[in-house]
Amino acid sequence: MISIKSAVAKPFAHFIRKSVLKWANNPIETQQKVFENLIKEGKRTQFGKDHDFKNITSHSDFVSRVPVRDYEDLKPYVERVVAGEPDVLWKGKPIYFAKTSGTTSGSKYIPITKESMPTHIQAARNAILMYIAETGNADFVDGKMIFLQGSPILEKKNGIQLGRLSGIVAHYIPKYLQKNRMPSWETNCIDDWETKVDAIVDETLPENMTIISGIPSWVQMYFEKINQKTGKKVGEVFKNFNLFIFGGVNYEPYRAKFENLIGRKVDSIELYPASEGFFAYQDQQNQKGMLLQLNSGIFYEFIKADAFFDPNPQRITIKDVQLNTNYVMIISTTAGLWSYNIGDTVEFTCLAPYRIVVSGRIKHFISAFGEHVIGKEVEQALNEAIQGSNIQVSEFTVAPQINPIDGLPYHEWFIEFENEPENLTQLAEKIELSLQNQNSYYFDLIVGKVLQPLKITRIKKDGFQDYMKSVGKLGGQNKLPRLSNDRKIADALIQKNLTY
Repeated sequence: MISIKSAVAKPFAHFIRKSVLKWANNPIETQQKVFENLIKEGKRTQFGKDHDFKNITSHSDFVSRVPVRDYEDLKPYVERVVAGEPDVLWKGKPIYFAKTSGTTSGSKYIPITKESMPTHIQAARNAILMYIAETGNADFVDGKMIFLQGSPILEKKNGIQLGRLSGIVAHYIPKYLQKNRMPSWETNCIDDWETKVDAIVDETLPENMTIISGIPSWVQMYFEKINQKTGKKVGEVFKNFNLFIFGGVNYEPYRAKFENLIGRKVDSIELYPASEGFFAYQDQQNQKGMLLQLNSGIFYEFIKADAFFDPNPQRITIKDVQLNTNYVMIISTTAGLWSYNIGDTVEFTCLAPYRIVVSGRIKHFISAFGEHVIGKEVEQALNEAIQGSNIQVSEFTVAPQINPIDGLPYHEWFIEFENEPENLTQLAEKIELSLQNQNSYYFDLIVGKVLQPLKITRIKKDGFQDYMKSVGKLGGQNKLPRLSNDRKIADALIQKNLTY
């Protein structure tokens, strides 16, 4: 028997799909409207006055007046907003600050305004509705849904509520989903991540879980605890679990492990949310990449990643982007972020409509010798190397070894295996070959005897979780960097005796 909820979801999904396609099929016009609205609203702000918004009529005008900034550069304005001053970056005051952990600037306070907040909620909703419209599958709306997220408890800073983005979003779950939502408010408020996951396991085991979502590394911990407690695969425990929603990191390194933990394949939807905006979501199951949200009050600019650190790199809009090129994504938003570098690099997989994949972080790369190896390359190399084998990887990170005891410098891969390879040297050779094929700079350094081939260092079981816990980043929205240009993480792993 079809439920009312399921029956209503399907026509609503088709209605939303039509409205999404309307702007997705008119991308240049859509972005131009967003740009014009941002400039119009920004004129009245202190930032707009400081940057002569009243004389901006084109993107080239904007480029000449508004430089690219990261959080550190924008911080003087943000501090005025945090202090309670209105009309600084956007009209009035923000309704929230999303607090994030910055690697160089300590805590970051990202403003969320009454104009920007709805776009976070709509994009998450539309991702699920686009899936329903495509597949016709809406049965899951009657089951229980979980999102492994941060605490919804919010503080106040000068009258403005402050918390993690996932905790803020928890306050916006639609009424019709409140009864379906897991875990309970009390469990969601538990600060200690391991205690929280244990409580979530206890709460969800008796329930009809149909959607499970979160950052893959932390969902993996949840699945493992279910396996340990029940002795069963997740798919046996939750027979109607058929949709995994994830974001934050590439799912591919986790896919084989997840299918083993679940015991079968389930559909998945990839999201690209951040405190600064909800940028993209997977709109089709059989297409690579996520639909860039061009109608969400965000104006996008792109800079080629290999030119980003040049004195005056070219800033382009979506009309000039190319496929399979690594870009740093720059955003201007209805939250008052102007030509803001969020630090992510993306590649376009499709230009009609515009779809992207996240290729890495502009600060997360290895170029100790000019090789500029990026996150996407190391992930692809590992995936290719283990494909068709029984090897399963729980987590990994890569760092340069500049001063080895013997021989030439090399890239050191720290890998935690679920299923160990029979031959570690053979695995390293396969990863090495893929990396050389992908990155000509790296290939030249190997051939030119500047670097020796990579080496793998094994990490003890749960070693990466222990490391993240030791630096206060266990759970929530925290992610282990795939690669670093220094040895801070590498040295910590060795010093904490987490390696074999």
